[in-house]
Amino acid sequence: MSDSTGNFPCINCGADLKFEPGQNALKCPYCSAENSIENDESVEIIENDYLSKLKELKENANESDTIEIIAVKCDNCGAQVSLGENKTAGECVFCGSHLGGQGKSVKEIKPESMLPFKVSKKEAAVCFSQWLKKRWFAPNKLKEFARMDGLKGIYSPYWTYDSNTTTQYRGQRGEYYYTTESYTEEVDGKSVTKTRQVRHTRWHSASGTVKNTFDDLLITASGNLLPKYTEALEPWDLENLVPFNEQYLSGFQVESYTVELDEGFEKAKSRMEPVINSTIRNDIGGDEQRISSKNSAYEDIKFKHLLLPVWISAYKFKDKIYNFMVNARTGEVQGNRPYSVAKIVLASLCAALIIGGGVLIYLYSEGKI
Repeated sequence: MSDSTGNFPCINCGADLKFEPGQNALKCPYCSAENSIENDESVEIIENDYLSKLKELKENANESDTIEIIAVKCDNCGAQVSLGENKTAGECVFCGSHLGGQGKSVKEIKPESMLPFKVSKKEAAVCFSQWLKKRWFAPNKLKEFARMDGLKGIYSPYWTYDSNTTTQYRGQRGEYYYTTESYTEEVDGKSVTKTRQVRHTRWHSASGTVKNTFDDLLITASGNLLPKYTEALEPWDLENLVPFNEQYLSGFQVESYTVELDEGFEKAKSRMEPVINSTIRNDIGGDEQRISSKNSAYEDIKFKHLLLPVWISAYKFKDKIYNFMVNARTGEVQGNRPYSVAKIVLASLCAALIIGGGVLIYLYSEGKI
């Protein structure tokens, strides 16, 4: 049980208990006492009505569905995080800058579910080390700068969206047909007439209506992590979501969402579009398809707000900030890193030598040199 400050004191020595990744327990860092975390299995993780929630937010209604946290904003990169344990100073996990100053009260939609940390800090460092070894074009000195010991655990905010879509479209169906074409070719000094099949496309107008169903489309609500990296961290084992429990947050930072609920759905629609286009093309049929116009209606929209665990570290190399992140459920590593110009030049020279050597061998075998 937490005390009045929101901490979880050890019953043996009074120190703050921290959540132990992978063990579903709070552990004392001093006397190693453990308190198991019991999840209430009667609590159902529900999906909320999207349009109703937007109306509530506009009217500032249903305060019970919001949570108030004390967040500290990074002056360097703009990240806004709750440091936990009533701290207002620390280090920004996104850029490594010092966080300090007055915390700000932030009210946001309460996360209803989460995935607790499963991969430990030590395991995450090993995953990153292995990932770094495979980056052949990284500078040799990078290992000295990449702070594997500087990993910070943070719960990153996400939205999931469900929707049924109905799309009306207009387009064209292309069907191939072939004609025989004559052409001349010089063979042994003589002009020879030959024929070949030439493909053409006959286009027909097409229109129709298609339906799609989307379930748990995951959208990051963080404005500090690039989507190409967060999407590459997928998949997440969302089937193992547990109800939101503050005990899992002990010892970790929590990032406030900066992508609002409606903004997240617009991003979700962008991810739906390629799937809808594929369905339209299948409906049009033929050998080729053209989509000239479409109009999608989104119905039965549901959402969840959840927290997902990430190990992240920022490091500076030649005056530029880089960061990497580890999926704290699977160990998947993503991030940006510098490139070694010398290694790229060397690889290019080696490739040129190999190609040049191959050409010389071919010419020699053909008796041309």
